[in-house]
Amino acid sequence: MNKGELIDAIADKTGVTKKQADAVITATLDTIIETVSGGDKVTLVGFGSFEPRDRAAREGRNPKTNEKMEIKATRVPGFSAGKQFRESVAP
Repeated sequence: MNKGELIDAIADKTGVTKKQADAVITATLDTIIETVSGGDKVTLVGFGSFEPRDRAAREGRNPKTNEKMEIKATRVPGFSAGKQFRESVAP
């Protein structure tokens, strides 16, 4: 399912227009991105949590030359599924 299909499904389930559903989904995603990139955690009970995670520096290899290289430490977004979400996917 892509964003367009998600918008269609939400519009059908809630009875709002596709334009309104798109605005709500876009605002929700933008807010989650802004919050996590600011270093905070977003928790949606039953669904899951979005949070920034620090990835340590490590040694890697260039696949073309097999030469060792240093991969810098970075911060990446992380998602942990909530209990209700996990149980509905894998009962």
